[in-house]
Amino acid sequence: MILRWFPVKVFSSLFSLVVLLSISCAAQPAPTDLSTQIERQIRVEYNIPADIPVKIGPLSPSSEWPGHDAFTVTIGEGERKRDFPFLLARDHKSIVRMLKVDLSQDPYGDIMKKMELQGRPTRGAKSSKVTVVVYDDLQCPYCTMMHQSLFPQILKEYGDRVTFIYKDFPLPNHSWAIHAAVDANCLGAQNTDAFWSFVDQIHGNQNSINAEKTLDQRFAALDRIAAQQGTDYKLNPDNLQACIKAQDDKAVKASMNGAESLGVDGTPTLFVNGEIFPSGVVPLSRVRAALDRALKANGMVVPQPQAATPASPSN
Repeated sequence: MILRWFPVKVFSSLFSLVVLLSISCAAQPAPTDLSTQIERQIRVEYNIPADIPVKIGPLSPSSEWPGHDAFTVTIGEGERKRDFPFLLARDHKSIVRMLKVDLSQDPYGDIMKKMELQGRPTRGAKSSKVTVVVYDDLQCPYCTMMHQSLFPQILKEYGDRVTFIYKDFPLPNHSWAIHAAVDANCLGAQNTDAFWSFVDQIHGNQNSINAEKTLDQRFAALDRIAAQQGTDYKLNPDNLQACIKAQDDKAVKASMNGAESLGVDGTPTLFVNGEIFPSGVVPLSRVRAALDRALKANGMVVPQPQAATPASPSN
């Protein structure tokens, strides 16, 4: 009996100790340091992982909100670092997230100003008050679906009054997308039509490029298509080949960085005069609605819906 009771007794004691330790861990006192208290609350409220830095800035009296001090919370680091304004009640019992909106500014216009569009090849109206910007990945199958909806259908309906511009956003898991973007830009540096013809061809032939056995062979296939476009449009062959060989991707990566600062996280992503659509294939009805809103807002005429082509009579 004693031999059987002793292990049970020890186990019972250990179990009680574990329970006490658990209770002790769960009942840790809240931090007394104000910055730590604020950081803890913000991490929980916004579900911020422990490995992401959260920095609480110094307090300063708020001139706009009596009884409160203003401070800034910095979340993240490097290029992904962002600052968020907060208010702290003087009794230190609550904080308030500040979101001040300046109604004198046009948020869509501000977004368009942040895009580097100078020198980009355009399609449709040469100069319009309405611009569609598409962040595109030439290896992305969803981009191909969106591209083949915009061109020719939307271009046919709106091309005389809307400007279309493509920006580069090759995804990191697409092995030949950056190379394709560089080749397209090499063509665009000499001729707008050559750029768009290359984009059309790549979006129409992704499967044949992917069918090449090695990455180097895919690169070579892209370069052959670019060279053929150069011949078709009578571009300077030496300049084109030098550009293709150099594979200078600085402009492509600058476009990617700019896109991320605008909230682009996938492809395709469309902006209509700064109005963003979530990444993915956007139904044409939504594209038309956005274009119509932008045209009306700028005092432009909305195109009339095109009548469906009548079906041919069957024999």
